[in-house]
Amino acid sequence: QVQLVESGGGSVQAGGSLRLSCVSSSAKYGSYCMGWFRQAPGKEREGVATLYIGNGNPTYADSVKGRFTISQDNAKNTLYLQMNNLKPEDTAMYYCATDPLPSCREMPSYEYNFKGQGTQVTVSS
Repeated sequence: QVQLVESGGGSVQAGGSLRLSCVSSSAKYGSYCMGWFRQAPGKEREGVATLYIGNGNPTYADSVKGRFTISQDNAKNTLYLQMNNLKPEDTAMYYCATDPLPSCREMPSYEYNFKGQGTQVTVSS
């Protein structure tokens, strides 16, 4: 069982930045997918970014391209999401997730097998 713990959320003004972290309880080897998704009140879950651990190819939702960057530090078992130029519409609970998939495109990140409890991001205008 993999446990994921997110941190780094908070309240910022539009145009600000936050860096989310997701620590995994266990070291993993080989290739697998990690990703971030978000859910705002009254809205559907939205995949934000994924990273295939193995070849490092990131993918981003159109809504965050050019503003968010997903990265990982394997030595620290940590996944990051750097969020710049935040907008009020980015306000949501952010979750990290992981699954040993052969490709991160097989399913959206919110359907990955292991998910964290989330960290809240609030962006005010």
